[in-house]
Amino acid sequence: MKFSETLEFGHEDRKRIYEYVESHGEVDLEEARDVLHVDPGGFRHHLAILKRDGYLEEHDGMLRASFEEGAAEEYEVDGVEFTVRPARQEDLAGIVGAIRRVAEQGSYIVAESVADEIDHDEALLRHNEIESRMFFVATVGDDVVGWVHLYAPELDKLAHTAELTVGVLDDYQGHSIGSHLLERGLEWAASNDYEKVYQSAPSTNEYAIEFLKDHGWETEAVREDHYKIDDEYVDEVMMAVEL
Repeated sequence: MKFSETLEFGHEDRKRIYEYVESHGEVDLEEARDVLHVDPGGFRHHLAILKRDGYLEEHDGMLRASFEEGAAEEYEVDGVEFTVRPARQEDLAGIVGAIRRVAEQGSYIVAESVADEIDHDEALLRHNEIESRMFFVATVGDDVVGWVHLYAPELDKLAHTAELTVGVLDDYQGHSIGSHLLERGLEWAASNDYEKVYQSAPSTNEYAIEFLKDHGWETEAVREDHYKIDDEYVDEVMMAVEL
């Protein structure tokens, strides 16, 4: 199922099953059936259709929402081996930790709010009638060392745009990890029919602003004194790239 596709279930119980799984990230098959009070025969029928149509997938008796995210990609740059792949529900803690480490200096406010949101939300990836949320991660071994996140509200007037955040831990910068993550995120956005991707950063985050400029992003506007960091007013730099 692509994020750009309209959610059409054809039956209320089918919709309830999907929404329950999607809102929890991953659930036990039998637990979902019991909580939703769907008779076993009907549940199996609806689940088979949801799996056939690409809405849900099953692994070892666990259900999760299914997305067309692509495969893992392996890289080696200057002696550092890393993988860029679609995030999984079990990456949630690693992503939160990575975002907070990158944002702890107060220079990546949007990403910090993303960490807060997913830390309080049971599901890492989302696609429902209100919002869509997708992550890709860079990993070294089993550790998440970077991420790219795309968020899009399901509103007709904004359906062509998505907000992006991207970051890499300090110890792994300088190995093109951020560039590969950004490329993967933009490829995904383009394949899901988004026309424009944007993000904002404090003017004090010169590294992030230069990184985006080097990758073809342009400054659309500057809001003066929009942030207050360490009792100092800081401008917000609003950047975007057309796909």
